Amino acid sequence: MTRMEQAMDHGTTVQQDAPRTSLATLEERARARPEAFGRTSLIVCESLVRIYQAEGIEVQALQGLDLLVDEGEMIAVVGASGSGKSTLLSVLSGLDVPTAGNVRVGEWDLMTMTARERVEYRRSTVGFVWQQTARNLVPYLTAAENVALPMALAGRPRKQRRTEADALLDVLGVGYCADRRPGQMSGGEQQRVAIAVGLANAPRVLFADEPTGELDTATSADVLEAMRAVNRDLGTTVVVVTHDPGVSDHVQRTVAIRDGRTSSEVLRRTATRDDGTEHEVAEEFAVLDRAGRVQLPQEYRETLELVGRVRLTLEQSHVAVRPGHDAPAAAPTAAPTAAPTTATQGEDHPGHGRRAR
Repeated sequence: MTRMEQAMDHGTTVQQDAPRTSLATLEERARARPEAFGRTSLIVCESLVRIYQAEGIEVQALQGLDLLVDEGEMIAVVGASGSGKSTLLSVLSGLDVPTAGNVRVGEWDLMTMTARERVEYRRSTVGFVWQQTARNLVPYLTAAENVALPMALAGRPRKQRRTEADALLDVLGVGYCADRRPGQMSGGEQQRVAIAVGLANAPRVLFADEPTGELDTATSADVLEAMRAVNRDLGTTVVVVTHDPGVSDHVQRTVAIRDGRTSSEVLRRTATRDDGTEHEVAEEFAVLDRAGRVQLPQEYRETLELVGRVRLTLEQSHVAVRPGHDAPAAAPTAAPTAAPTTATQGEDHPGHGRRAR
């Protein structure tokens, strides 16, 4: 007779012991859960979608884009015309609202902000530098007055505005332009003053849209070095959107966008040679997005004829990608087939300039 039957036989009601969950067990379960995507990042884009309707035609500018930017980073976002980089900037700057997905900058959820919150976000959290000077500077104001204008709109005292405007112009190396109007400055000076305007209210992020598009090579380098100084000395996160590949040399991380998604990233770091001298190392990674998609470089696809269906093989340390079409019957003198494209878990592999990330 079981314990339950014995108890019932004696008229005793027995309750089964409920399993107890200790605090330590709950904490262990919490630690085992994956962290929310981008929980510690300043800028978070997850499965971001933006669809436009233009004259009855549907345009998918962003197609499930993922992007993380940490506080204090300076990155470049590059891509061909129509790749989606300008749409991404419009969304992050609060000028446009995405169709679907999640997007956050600091504590601001850009998907759910009201019109009033959007104004406050643009006034306090982000700054802008545009390619066209007319969008950056008021032509009849001096450089110092242009920088002080956003401060005045934010309600800062007059004396404080002039002091901080002069300090920002000095940081950017154009303190001597304080009393000059835009028409009395060169293109490079105007853009550096524009950077100071974008920093007037101490934003956490500075967005720059093609800031060197109308400048020569030497002046472009000066403007980009000014942005590096802002990032280094003030700790401001800087995001530069451009089609100019030369910008990549001035940042530690370059994100490439293709067909509305992040396709690859280039990371730069300083390495030390055996003789003790330092040199810069740039390494390109393919980007595996949250949906498990990765964009293979065009030269890889053409070399191995990767079109339509492909075969995937899980190896010990990598995934092999092979053409999906049936190979022709091998003749006795046939040349060996090309090696498959592989995506490794971060280990070097000869013959490939990119690694999956």
